[in-house]
Amino acid sequence: MRTVRSVEKLVALKDGRTRRFRTSVQRRGIVEETFKPGASVALIARAHDVNANQVFKWRRMYRQGQLEIPPPSNLLPVKITDENPIKVPELKKSRPAKSSGVIDIDLGHARVRIEGAADPDCVRSVLEGLCR
Repeated sequence: MRTVRSVEKLVALKDGRTRRFRTSVQRRGIVEETFKPGASVALIARAHDVNANQVFKWRRMYRQGQLEIPPPSNLLPVKITDENPIKVPELKKSRPAKSSGVIDIDLGHARVRIEGAADPDCVRSVLEGLCR
């Protein structure tokens, strides 16, 4: 049973024949079918109403990277106006800045110097490790 494929453009010629122009996505899909194990280019071409020589040309283009599908654009629409932008008030810091200081700890076999703000849990784990 033959499946109906969507065609990007169908052009009628003067002699009554038609010519189909397929998108890169459609060409790539047909070519990728031919790379499956046991696939026959002639049978796949016939199933898609394409000349086998055309499919071989698309295969060469595929290998050369000419049938790459461009990534979708992630652009957002932008509207430019003459109005002044809305001013966002600056956020104030919720906690006061910690004062810097120095802690010197002499354990006999090791000396630890902590400058600036230190995390209490970090200091505790360092000291426990040195005291063992």
